[in-house]
Amino acid sequence: MPCYEFEGLVPVVDPSAYVHPTAVLIGDVLVGADVYIGPNASLRGDYGRLILEKGSNLQDGCIMHGYAGMDTVVEENGHIGHGAILHGCVIKRNALVGMNAVVMDAAVIGPDSIVGAMSFVKGGFKGAPRQLLLGSPAKVIRQVSEQDLHWKGLNTLEYQLLAGRSSRSMQEVEPLTRVEANRPRLTGSTEVQPKS
Repeated sequence: MPCYEFEGLVPVVDPSAYVHPTAVLIGDVLVGADVYIGPNASLRGDYGRLILEKGSNLQDGCIMHGYAGMDTVVEENGHIGHGAILHGCVIKRNALVGMNAVVMDAAVIGPDSIVGAMSFVKGGFKGAPRQLLLGSPAKVIRQVSEQDLHWKGLNTLEYQLLAGRSSRSMQEVEPLTRVEANRPRLTGSTEVQPKS
């Protein structure tokens, strides 16, 4: 993985975490146990500190950054969908930020909350537990249900298990020129299905 020291600060990655080789970590970045960081994620800790706590994930193409003196934090079991941007915000324990959502400076997403895909959370927003936020600007639509939390938990568990699967099996190879006979299909580790 491209990992860069910046003004004396070197990223810290727990040995049980998986960071894809195309992800970039710069400076004051702290990656906890069982974290998954996907392809092309950018964690630029050249001003504020970036923290991914145990069991969280930051998927493909996500960006983390913040202002000086601010921490950008994804707490334990936080789940950050493809292409999301986190800037100077805090994502509390077990919260989910959907694909291509943006969470701005000094915003706090409450524990067990869900920010819908493509939503924009304004700077300074202070969330409560179990809120479903949608829109641009994001507004609280309803409380997160037990069913929502169960679905979110299965998705997060998939990424926690994917960290280990990736560490054990992913390697750079040359592509095949044609599909082999009886090509197997990959499976997940849980019974999670798309949410309709």
